[in-house]
Amino acid sequence: MYDLAVIGGGVNGCGIARDAAGRGAKVLLLERGDLACGTSSASTKLIHGGLRYLEHYEFALVREALQERERLWRIAPHLIHPMRFVLPYRKGLRPRWILRFGLLIYDHLGGRTTLPGTATLDLRRHPAGAPLKPGFRHGYAYSDGWVDDARLVALNALDAAERGATIETHTEVTRLAREDGGWLITAHDRTFRARALVNAAGPFVLDLLHDAHQPTERRMRFVRGSHIVVPRLFDHSFAYFFQLPDGRIFFAVPYERDFTLIGTTDRDQDSPERPPAASDEEIRYLCDAANQYFAQSIGPDDVVWSYAGVRPLVDDGSGKPEAATRGYRLELDGGDGEPALLSVFGGKITTYRHLAAEAVDLLADHLDALQGDAWTATQPLPGGDFPTDGLPALEADLARAYPFFDSVWVERIAKAYGTRARRWLADARSLDDLGTHFGHGLTAAEVDYLVAVEWARTADDVLWRRTKLGLRFDADQAAALARYMAEQQ
Repeated sequence: MYDLAVIGGGVNGCGIARDAAGRGAKVLLLERGDLACGTSSASTKLIHGGLRYLEHYEFALVREALQERERLWRIAPHLIHPMRFVLPYRKGLRPRWILRFGLLIYDHLGGRTTLPGTATLDLRRHPAGAPLKPGFRHGYAYSDGWVDDARLVALNALDAAERGATIETHTEVTRLAREDGGWLITAHDRTFRARALVNAAGPFVLDLLHDAHQPTERRMRFVRGSHIVVPRLFDHSFAYFFQLPDGRIFFAVPYERDFTLIGTTDRDQDSPERPPAASDEEIRYLCDAANQYFAQSIGPDDVVWSYAGVRPLVDDGSGKPEAATRGYRLELDGGDGEPALLSVFGGKITTYRHLAAEAVDLLADHLDALQGDAWTATQPLPGGDFPTDGLPALEADLARAYPFFDSVWVERIAKAYGTRARRWLADARSLDDLGTHFGHGLTAAEVDYLVAVEWARTADDVLWRRTKLGLRFDADQAAALARYMAEQQ
């Protein structure tokens, strides 16, 4: 009998499993696919307050997210990095005073302590102005952060497992029933029992409530966000926050050293069952948007990768999908002898840790096994036990210890594994010591580690979620990796 079963292996589910396991509960997490195989790996890869949400008067949401930025940076300095964003002023859109006033609020709303504040830029002289079309003179630079979203999920799951949680991927729940004061959970031919249940199924949260025969008045709005990745459009480290005449915004972010990530769209999707994909219209929209700002023109033929995710947003009656709240709601049912069921509606990656702490707090009265207060704001995720300014030193240390690695490979490994890189690099003295080299620094030793420790099963798990080497692998390299992983099972 588990104290708590969490259904859903996205960032919210894994965050809740981590928090609860760290408070002494016996936790089970069930995910029907791979960790972060849905919405949680399809974000814009940002840890941010959500500057544009100020226009929709979401001050509480923005404040909460801003407070989380530096907390997350401190517990995962390998995965999360500060980034300066450049917001060019564009005549005919939001006035300069509105932009400056919004950034003033943004700077002071969330208790910023380390990240630098807003600065006014002359884009005719600033490096961020060089890739832009002529005519952009004024702009602002402000701070937010970048995150490897899928690895953030995997490392929350790993920390939960190391604190005693059981993580079961590729285990789809097919039936839920209240029985003997707890929950009987059926997943194909397997059954599990738990005293309480968390429904963190993301886009499928309502389906799971239906399976549990639990009525709710909540309504969800499924909004597809699509992104494109193109060859690098600029050489500096700044990201961009751009406005468009239709009132929307989009980001252009330096990505994986050689690429630029552009997104996102907001399109209503009729059903979460339909696999999300960037439509031809969305790809063209993002290319056209970028072409309004960058001197280097791009088109659909320049897109090396596109991806989309379905955001399960709380339906607050907003007209346009981009105006729908990114806030979350927690709904707790049970008590008086009925086992607890906590459902998670909505949310965003930046606030996942706070959401998880609040969720476990709500369950405390229903689970005697939960002891102590929220703890995740200060305890590092696996590999993140070094200072926020310590990544360059870590990279240098790995480069000295493993001189046969290309500097680009060392950078990737340090950012993915932090201080835990040596757990699979061990005492290797040459690339051959790490087994088959599949390309771009990915070796059998790393793949074996990801299978044994991080629940990777397929080549896609490795190439698109545990790493982003899918951007660099050709078809033959990907096939060789797939064959190797199949042979090891």
